[in-house]
Amino acid sequence: MPPRADHPDVELVELRVLDGPNRFFTRPAVKLEFAGTGPGDAEAAAGRAQRAIERLHLELDLPQPRFATRHSVDGRRTAIAFPWRRRTVSQSIGTAAARIALKRSSVRRELNGLRAIALGPLAHVPRARIPLVAVTGTNGKSTTTRLIAHVFASAGRRVGMTNSDGIYVDGELIEAGDWTGFGGAGRVLAEPGLDVAVLETARGGILLRGIGYAANDVSVVTNVSADHLGLQGIDTLDELAEVKGTVVRITKRDGWAVLNADDDRVFTMRRMTRATPYVFSLQGRTPRVDAVLDRGGRAAILDDGWIVLLAAGRRRRRLIEAADIPVTFAGLSRNNVANAMAAIAACEALGLTSRQINRGLRAFPLDARTNPGRLNLYERHGRFALVDFAHNEAGLIGLMEVARAVAGSHRIGLALGTAGDRTDEILNRLGVIAGGADDLVIAEKEHYLRGRDREEMNELLRAGAREGGYTGEVTALPTELEAFRTLLDRAEPGDVAVVMAHVERRELFAWLEQEGYRPVDNDRLREVIGA
Repeated sequence: MPPRADHPDVELVELRVLDGPNRFFTRPAVKLEFAGTGPGDAEAAAGRAQRAIERLHLELDLPQPRFATRHSVDGRRTAIAFPWRRRTVSQSIGTAAARIALKRSSVRRELNGLRAIALGPLAHVPRARIPLVAVTGTNGKSTTTRLIAHVFASAGRRVGMTNSDGIYVDGELIEAGDWTGFGGAGRVLAEPGLDVAVLETARGGILLRGIGYAANDVSVVTNVSADHLGLQGIDTLDELAEVKGTVVRITKRDGWAVLNADDDRVFTMRRMTRATPYVFSLQGRTPRVDAVLDRGGRAAILDDGWIVLLAAGRRRRRLIEAADIPVTFAGLSRNNVANAMAAIAACEALGLTSRQINRGLRAFPLDARTNPGRLNLYERHGRFALVDFAHNEAGLIGLMEVARAVAGSHRIGLALGTAGDRTDEILNRLGVIAGGADDLVIAEKEHYLRGRDREEMNELLRAGAREGGYTGEVTALPTELEAFRTLLDRAEPGDVAVVMAHVERRELFAWLEQEGYRPVDNDRLREVIGA
């Protein structure tokens, strides 16, 4: 709804019906977001909209709603939201209130139309009949989701799972695509005969439609770090944490909130839930861990290379050595050690035994079939090829750490690239991190520019790489595959070529197989690291 000459200082930038729990409420809501040219313009418009909504509810003999308000950091945008019981009339009230707030209509004129509108359907958010694990976070969602599902399947349970690759029922892919939102949850929860549902729950789905289930038995939050900022009204890490914390707010009172005790924003989420916290920490038994144990919670910690489980009044249990879990990359990937601990906590919270968890962890291979695009390492004639989904700062830092551990004194080549919907600052910082590579190329992603100018984006990455210490020429190549092949052609035995794979994952794996590269298993990996 563009601004008009009679009120040019403010506009409605979004009116959205959220069909499930969301950033604002644990029930469906209508959101209106206003933007103004000066500080206070949007807030004033939102205030007029709220008063209009209250008046319209009163005149239509509807219960008065509650409201939630959020302001942008610069004060130029304000969002208000109110819960709805009847979809059609609530959406219509939101639309009418926006027109009134922008001074394009009046309450009397809008009431004439609203009285002729049917109330519409009641809200329907699926309620799980089986235990439900909800997994969110900036990094590690898919790996943690897959790992939890695998452990339950190894224990003989029938599992329904959603992640960014599709919907899986009993280990079979039944619908490809990114199903981390409302629709994927509904599809899995409607499936008969399942024992447990493990649902990756992404930021975009929460913001665009709300969460696709009313409550969960276990929530898992891996971390909160910079990614997708500047989109859909989320500009800061605190705002991003609020969105992801929605899964914790809808965890059942007798459930468990699995939280990263090493992440300040995630650890704070224990205060917004009725559930019991189950924290995990790479730093061992910290004061935060002790505070949770003192209040009846549980913890999974890393202690001298072992994952140890703690609970008040219960003897500490050494579950498994982190390096023996294939997904941890022989213990080199601290990100995946943390993901494994999160998965262990979720599985134990739902009653699996230590033996069942241990067996499932060991049987989860680090390969392109079980966990595609997540630290998939290949080798041919002593040259290593590493395919990973790293797409933000935290992911790339972890990826570079792993690559350096594998390469040792040899060289690292990196095919750098990400989607265009990142801020200039994030693109610059990705370049800085990439500047630690010995051979660097840019892998362009034509269909993921998302409004960016390709050359402008390349220059931001190049500038960051120079800032990070890279002195060579940074060539831009049109595809991930071409960039990866270029690095491998220049590699010597012992070198590691790395690609940030977002677009051509299947093509990359097919080419590696065709060229005779073979997956590196945990035993071979430990041999390489030991050498």
